[in-house]
Order: sequence, then C-alpha cells, then structure tokens
Amino acid sequence: MPRFEPFAGLRYDPEMAPLAEVIAPPYDVVGPAERERLAARSAYNSIHLELPVPDGERGLDRYEHAAALLSSWEHEGVLRRDDAPAFYVYTMRFRGEDGSALSTTGVIGALRLDEAGGGEVLPHERTMPKPKGDRLDLLRACQANLSPIWGLSLTSGLAAACTAATRGVPAPVSAADDDGVVHELWPVSDPEAIAAMVAIVAATPVVIADGHHRYETATFYQSERRRANGDVAGAYDAVMAFVVELSPAELVVQAIHRLVSGLPEELDVLEALEAHVEVLEGPADPAGLPAEMARVGAIGLVTRRGNYVLRPRPALVEAAEADLDSSRLDVALASLPAHEIVYQHGARAVVDAVADGTAQLGFLLRPATVEQIADTAHSGRRMPPKTTFFHPKPRTGLVLRSVAN
Repeated sequence: MPRFEPFAGLRYDPEMAPLAEVIAPPYDVVGPAERERLAARSAYNSIHLELPVPDGERGLDRYEHAAALLSSWEHEGVLRRDDAPAFYVYTMRFRGEDGSALSTTGVIGALRLDEAGGGEVLPHERTMPKPKGDRLDLLRACQANLSPIWGLSLTSGLAAACTAATRGVPAPVSAADDDGVVHELWPVSDPEAIAAMVAIVAATPVVIADGHHRYETATFYQSERRRANGDVAGAYDAVMAFVVELSPAELVVQAIHRLVSGLPEELDVLEALEAHVEVLEGPADPAGLPAEMARVGAIGLVTRRGNYVLRPRPALVEAAEADLDSSRLDVALASLPAHEIVYQHGARAVVDAVADGTAQLGFLLRPATVEQIADTAHSGRRMPPKTTFFHPKPRTGLVLRSVAN
C-alpha cells in the first residue's frame, strides 16, 4: 500500500515575503523570459531556487547558489519550519473555458518511494528520455523537495476528507497567480484528519500525473544516500507529492499537441496520410477546429494552405495501442519520412507556429478524459508520452520539504 505521511514543511513568512510575490509555476513550463520576470518580482521568489543561476561574485555555481539562498532564507526567517508534521490541503480555484467556477483540491504530503517496484506508485504515461543531472544536482545541493510531484489517488473520498479537514476555516495562506488562479493552503495537524487521509491514500496505488522525472530523480537520490550511509532510512525515502482524487470533479485535462518539421517540401502530406485517415476540410478559422474535431471524432491538422480534420480509418483504430488521439497519431506519423516533433500545449500556439514558419504542420489532439486515465491506471497500462496536460499547475513556493536526514 502507498505510504503517505505528514511532514514539517518550510514555508514563507508572509510578512517578509508575500506569497503572491514568491510563488512560481513548475520549472519545466517556465521559459527564459518568464524566469527573468519572476526573479525580478522578488529576491525571494522560489524561481531563484528552482531555476538558479550562478553567483559569480561568490564563485558559486547555480546549484551551490540555490543551496546558499535556501540556507540564508531560513536563517533570516524568510522561510520558517513548521513546529509539527502536517498535511497541507491545497486548493486551486480557477475559471473553465466557458467561464464556470472550477477547483482542484488535494493534499500535499510525503509519499514513500516505491523503490522495489511493488505497484504502490505508478506512472500514468510513458516518459521520454530526459537528463536527470540537472534536477539531481539541485536535489543534492539543496537537500530539499522544492516543488511537489502530482499524484492521483484511485480511491474515492479524498476530496471530501480534505474539505472536512478545512471546513469553516478560512485559508491562512492564499495568493492569485498571473493567470488568475487562486492558490489556497491549509496546514492540517489534527490526528483524526491525518489518519483519514493516510487511510484513503493507502487504499489504492498512487498514479503519477505530473513529475515523473522528479520522482525518478528522487529514487536515484535515495539509492545514492542509502549507499553512502549504510542503508539507513531517512527523509529521502519519500518525495513531496500533491495527491488529488482521480475524479472529473477535481481534474481538468487538456491535450498536448504536435508540431512537425523537417518533412520534404515536395511531400503531399494529405496524400501520405490517406491510408490512415479520411481527410475532411476543416473550418477556415482554425479557432473552429476543436469543435469540429469533437463533432467528427477526429484529429485536427493545421497547414499553411488550410485546416483539416482527420477521421481515423478502422485500420488505424485497430493498430493504435489505445483509444487515444496520441496513440493513433503515433501510428500515422510513423509512416511519414523522417521528421522532428515538438510537443506543444495550447491550440493557439500551434496555429501561430505554423503561420510564422516555426513548424510545417500542426496536429491538434482531443484531450484524454478522466475516465480514460482511470481505465489505463486500473489496467496497469501506460498512455503514450505527452498525452495529458493537467490544468492548472500546482505552484512552487507554497511549501518546501527537507530531505537532509
């Protein structure tokens, strides 16, 4: 069973560092321009830790600089360690595309690493190779989990338990981000509330929604520490995780689209794809593609000469490993000449990339449903890489977790 435990978190003192000035998106969705903007917002912004830069004046590399900042912030009282272990109930409140009020509520705690591969913690999609050196060097230097991975609990009742633990208590910590999402955090130390959450999370495997590479890095770091200290247990045997109930009421899942470049200019892509899909004319305005894709049950295609919807033929449906646009497109793209693929969130960004020549083609995918994610998790299978984009993203800086001992 998954082991999920409270911990004494490191949190910003709101008098010295107002939360709105110091939270940041996950490191892997922050580009250089946004990194600079966040860094300029406050000398204590968490981006200084998550995406550090060298300190030439003191001769520190980027990882040493992050560790020095973390130590100095705690010494100055900018970061304060909670007196007792707690779970941290976390709610993100936001607006859906139709303007409706939505929220995602879960709990941040220490999730025990499943180093033996016993099925306690499961990936929900296959990961693409990514160097672990950067995150590992940062973990080694700071000896802290700076941001939570995102896990999904297959047990019903976690959202209700979180609500019950905070009912009638205003969030002591709250801040809005640049996208208008309101982030609220409640430390929960009540033994009964903690026991209820522990039992719920322990009942079924936790599926990693976001943060596969950070989880793998934590596992590598655990092995490294265990080898060095005679296999002594420690805080490094767990990783900070935001666990949310796998429920349509708690999750908004968006698609990750594909930008394709490097195909021969003389290639007739529509003709090349005809064996796999029925090509239908799409709306002149690409903004209308998602609605047409949903109506027809198809993948969208944006080209410089027009927009199309690609309805899978039966042979493609049969050949795909899963009932997902990502699986079907993998099969179809494999039949094209050698090319490069860039994964892109946001349909508007895909349209712009094709229009300005950054990409030759843009394939728009329909998002996987929560039901499809649940079916995949329960069956023990994995979705193709870059199938899901969970929205909104939990913020770095709400709480940090030491793994120093």
